[in-house]
Amino acid sequence: MSMSSPRPLQEPLSQNSPKRDLWVLLGLMALFLFGFVGLAATIGWEETWMQLQKLSGIQIIGLLALSLINYIFRGLRWHLFSTRLGLNLKLRENVVHFMGGFAMTITPGRIGELVRLRWISRLTGWPFERILPLPFIDRAFDIAAMGIVLAVGVVLSQTGTTGAIPVAMLAMLAALIVTRPALIEALVKSIWKLVGKWPRRFVGLRKAARSMSVFSTPKVAIPALLLSIVGWTAEGYALYLLLTWMGADVTFAAATVIFLFSTLAGGLTGAPGGVGGAEAAMLILLAAQNVPLEIAVPAMAVIRITTLWFAILIGLLMFPVAETLSKKKA
Repeated sequence: MSMSSPRPLQEPLSQNSPKRDLWVLLGLMALFLFGFVGLAATIGWEETWMQLQKLSGIQIIGLLALSLINYIFRGLRWHLFSTRLGLNLKLRENVVHFMGGFAMTITPGRIGELVRLRWISRLTGWPFERILPLPFIDRAFDIAAMGIVLAVGVVLSQTGTTGAIPVAMLAMLAALIVTRPALIEALVKSIWKLVGKWPRRFVGLRKAARSMSVFSTPKVAIPALLLSIVGWTAEGYALYLLLTWMGADVTFAAATVIFLFSTLAGGLTGAPGGVGGAEAAMLILLAAQNVPLEIAVPAMAVIRITTLWFAILIGLLMFPVAETLSKKKA
C-alpha cells in the first residue's frame, strides 16, 4: 500500500445522537446507583454511611490522582504508538484524542472509542485502514499489562484468588495474538474464505494487520508495556489504599488482583463500561478476602466512581476540545 499520497477518510463512524448518548449515560448511572442503593439498604444505611464518612476530601483527591496517573501514562503510550505509526501529531493532540475517547466508554464493548480515529483522520487525511491498528494495539497492551500484573499479584498475594491465573494467561495470550501481524492476517484470510463478501474491506483489514508490525519491536513494545504496567498498578494501589482507610485487612497484591480481575470480568460481559459485571466480581472477590459487606459495598462504589465514572467525566470534558481541534484542520 502506498504511503506517499494519503486520501481523506470518509467518516468511519456514524454520528451518534448526542441525546441518545446522554440517555445511555444517565441510564447506566441510574443502574449503578440503583444497585448501590439496594446493597446499602441490605446491609444498613448507618453502616454504609459510617464507612463513607471515614474518607476525607484529601483521600478522595488521592484516589482520583492515582486514576489520573493511569490515564496519563496510557495517553503517553497512545502518543508513542501514534508516532511510531508515522502520524505527525503533537503530544497535546494525541493526549486530547485519548482522553476524549473516554466519553464513549459507555458504548457496548467500548467500540465508541473509535471516534479517536475520526479526529485523527481530520487532522492527517489518512484513510481508515492506515490508522485502524492504533486502537487494536492500544487494547492489546492494556490486556497484556493487566495479565502480567494480575499474574504477579496472584503469586505474591497467595490468597484464594488463584482462579485469576487462567484469566491472566488468556489475557496475555490474546495480547500475543493481537500483536502478531502474521496471525491476524491469517485470521482475516480465513474469515474471508468463510464469508466470501466485501473484498475491499477485507483487503483493508489485511493491510491494517501488516502495518501492526511496526509496534512489535523492543524499542516500542518495552516502553509501551512499562507505561501500561505502571498505569494499571496505580489503579490497584488506589483500591488497596481505599480498603485500608476503611479498615479492611487486604494486602496490596490482593487488592490489585481484585481490581484487575473485576475490570476484565466486566469487560467480558460486553456491557457498556462493564457496569454490573465488574461490580459483582469485585464484591465476590472482596468477600473471598473476608472483607465485611459493610466495607465491600461502599468501597466498590467509591472505586468505581473514581475510576470508570471519573474517566467518563474527563472524556466528556475533553470530547468537545478534540472535536474543535480536529475541525480547525479538517
